Amino acid sequence: MEPTLSWNPLEDARELLRYPFMAHALEAGSIVAVMAGLVGWYVVLRRQTFAGHTIAVMSFPGAAGAALAGVPGALGYYLACATAGLAIGAGRGVGARSRESATIGVVQVAGLALGFLLLSLYGGVLGGLESLLFGTFLGIDAGQVLTLLIVAAAVLAALSLLARPLLLASLQRDVARARGVPVRAIDTAFLLILGLAVAATSQITGALLVLALLVAPPAAAQALTGRPLLGAAASVAIGLLVTWLALAIAYFSIYPFGFYVTSLALVAYLLARLARRLRSARARA
Repeated sequence: MEPTLSWNPLEDARELLRYPFMAHALEAGSIVAVMAGLVGWYVVLRRQTFAGHTIAVMSFPGAAGAALAGVPGALGYYLACATAGLAIGAGRGVGARSRESATIGVVQVAGLALGFLLLSLYGGVLGGLESLLFGTFLGIDAGQVLTLLIVAAAVLAALSLLARPLLLASLQRDVARARGVPVRAIDTAFLLILGLAVAATSQITGALLVLALLVAPPAAAQALTGRPLLGAAASVAIGLLVTWLALAIAYFSIYPFGFYVTSLALVAYLLARLARRLRSARARA
């Protein structure tokens, strides 16, 4: 019997948590939303959305390589995305923001070519291709939740250590360099952090929809406020709300989770932009 919504929110919540797979999905989604919200806040601030998308695409060769080697697909995600982040960081050079897009494009093309080669060598059908591309909340077990929690804890610990110099390097690179901040090393370290965060997020949203949590909630938060701490908190809050609503709606409907998480993230961003426009109009008046 398919689950259906009722007029009793408490009954619907109990129905939502009746099965362990749904509880694991909510746990995993919450972990990913917090991590993506904080890392994504810097991604939007540093205008590295293209880098995030390219690193997400590397999930494909990672999954193909893992299938060929006979190891868990998640391991392939982490290795491929982390390697892509380091490759993009190494290719930037000193003061090379203008060359970054070219480096990212080369990494993306090379990664896709490698993915097709590994898939050909594998000779089989890559299982869960639709989930790889567009995400799913089905089949998440306690072991995956624990792995996501460990990765998220490591990512957020590293991000907290880099937070102040990373913020300065993101806003005023020349000032940061003049103060002795190792800007290039921080850039590379952040791209490695981004690679791990993207690999974890793509296991929930899919490789093609990572930006739904990595960019849309942080962009909405930055449209609402320019204060770093408040903006980061708003980014996490929006990401959690989008994830919880998407999981709940997908559970009670026949349409996939990826559609709902992307649509809700877009709505959140549009509402934040509208609120900013209204606030600016009132200020001018």
